[in-house]
Amino acid sequence: MKFKRLKDLREDHDIYQKDIANLLGISQQYYSEYENGKRTIPIVHLITLAKYYGTSIDYIVGLSNKKNISDNET
Repeated sequence: MKFKRLKDLREDHDIYQKDIANLLGISQQYYSEYENGKRTIPIVHLITLAKYYGTSIDYIVGLSNKKNISDNET
């Protein structure tokens, strides 16, 4: 499954794949495979990314269109 929102979030924050890979403790190539749907993202990485971007896992994986955490709390 391709996670287009991962790329969109990263680009919205003007961050390179290598920066997110460093955050997750993986290689840039490994992270690239997350964005391109070639590798399944472990839940621990989804949690880290959701916290980092201030959004929900549901938004990242496409189950919700509410991008901001505050949208989910109202």
